[in-house]
Amino acid sequence: MQSPVDVFRPGLLDGHVALVTGGGSGICRGIAHAYAKLGAKVCIVGRKQDVLDKTASELGGSVFGASADVRQPDQIAAAIAACVARFGKLDTVVNGAAGNFLAPVAGLSPNGFKTVIDIDLLGTFNTTRAAFELLRASGNALVLNISATLHYHGTPLQIHASAAKAGVDAVTKTLAVEWGQFGIRACGIAPGPIGDTEGMRRLAPGDIAQKAMQHIPAGRFGTIDEIAAAAVYLRSPAAAYITGHVLVVDGGQCIAIPSLLGV
Repeated sequence: MQSPVDVFRPGLLDGHVALVTGGGSGICRGIAHAYAKLGAKVCIVGRKQDVLDKTASELGGSVFGASADVRQPDQIAAAIAACVARFGKLDTVVNGAAGNFLAPVAGLSPNGFKTVIDIDLLGTFNTTRAAFELLRASGNALVLNISATLHYHGTPLQIHASAAKAGVDAVTKTLAVEWGQFGIRACGIAPGPIGDTEGMRRLAPGDIAQKAMQHIPAGRFGTIDEIAAAAVYLRSPAAAYITGHVLVVDGGQCIAIPSLLGV
């Protein structure tokens, strides 16, 4: 099966430099791969240098890893500095570092709630804020925040992640309004259930995954490459007038009414 990334012309992202948090695995690894494949230089960021090094070696010479915890402003600033030292500039930031687990509200500790908020929301702010001057200097920058559809409805066992991603969407819109004057666009991608990811394995194990699929009008889970293709589109000249928008890529799941699907 052809990857959706293959529809883009080779060299589409030549000259771009992207920093991708959470880029060592999963969806953000896929985005880093797609960007590098189409000509961008990519710095992937995560907490484990050995994981980053392994991913970078698999993705090729235009990708390297810089370890940082996005909750720590000094660490993410150092990772951004390493990216610029390596590639000379920065024009794209993909905020994809995230934490999640299943927990009922009554069983979730304040620390558990705070941990997810700190990684997803505070981490997005820390990374974006630290990159501002470099993004402004590029004149053609993109902040791409990886969100979710959890907060579009009340999602059981996901109050922490729902609150964090709702905040991320608010950040996206505010950035678009405040930073548009500097040539910086801000967009989001809200993936639905994406197969072959750690998130799906942890949050929808076994029969839960099969039941979830029945509520997706497209009749299947999405793929990492489909999210990566959306990320390429939003970085491409085709999206030059798109900012403040969160692109939902979920096969129609978030708008479906289960009773009308016969399930």
